[in-house]
Amino acid sequence: MLTLQEILRHTRTEQHAIGHFNISNLDMFRGIMEGAKAVNASAVMIGTSEGEAAFIGRRQALALTESMRDEYGIIIYLNADHHKSVAAAKEAIDAGYTSIHIDLSKEPYEKNLAGVKEVVDYAKSKNPAISVEGELGYLPTDSSKIYDETVSIPEGSLTQPEEAAVFVKETGIDRFAAAIGNLHGIAANEPQLDFERIKAIKDALPEDVALVLHGGSGIPLGHIKEAIALGMNNVHVSTELRVAYITTLRKAFAENEEETTPYKLFPPGIEAIKNIVKEKITLFTGK
Repeated sequence: MLTLQEILRHTRTEQHAIGHFNISNLDMFRGIMEGAKAVNASAVMIGTSEGEAAFIGRRQALALTESMRDEYGIIIYLNADHHKSVAAAKEAIDAGYTSIHIDLSKEPYEKNLAGVKEVVDYAKSKNPAISVEGELGYLPTDSSKIYDETVSIPEGSLTQPEEAAVFVKETGIDRFAAAIGNLHGIAANEPQLDFERIKAIKDALPEDVALVLHGGSGIPLGHIKEAIALGMNNVHVSTELRVAYITTLRKAFAENEEETTPYKLFPPGIEAIKNIVKEKITLFTGK
């Protein structure tokens, strides 16, 4: 199987992006894989945040990933998404994850840099093929929330290209997540990506470092397409999947109050996930 870095190198050459989709349970995993299969995707990234990993179990998530690879014939990379401490990132590495997102973006710069470097060194000592993502600049919102109000983005939260170059060089990360006008969750206002900032960050970083776009749920499709053209080759989607799944299940439960067999209620949620993933992968790959 190709390493994640090899896949990201290919997407860079083709001006495509690999989709990263978070899961909370088997249903969501199944829906993502059905969507990927429907559009003949060659690879996807599956993310488990610290909370998602605690619920599913890290080793169970790894076993599910292996099983889904075999069933669907699609390359799957399991990513420890938004792990907020060095200890949590190391736990994921020890469990067998080969992709780690160590997110210390809301910490002071020096603490962020030192922590990310520690995770990179630890990961590479265990397995040089482990891909590590770091983040500089921060997103002021939460992926578990829908915001009814307009969300403004503080200028100080945005990634500075010169700092990004130093951060990447000092930490040795494989993937870099930037704050370029994107938001976690879904806000009343559509995020407006700073394309000039994306280009400047891309130009400042080594060619083999992948650029990651978080907050893919609320960003206008045209903005995502432009960001990919400018060098973003990994796009994260989570909130949109959560909302679709929960909304669909609430409707199914309300319409079938007498049903006592759980598996009969879940297929609409799986189908909702499938449809979103089909749309996203088609956008990310230009198919």
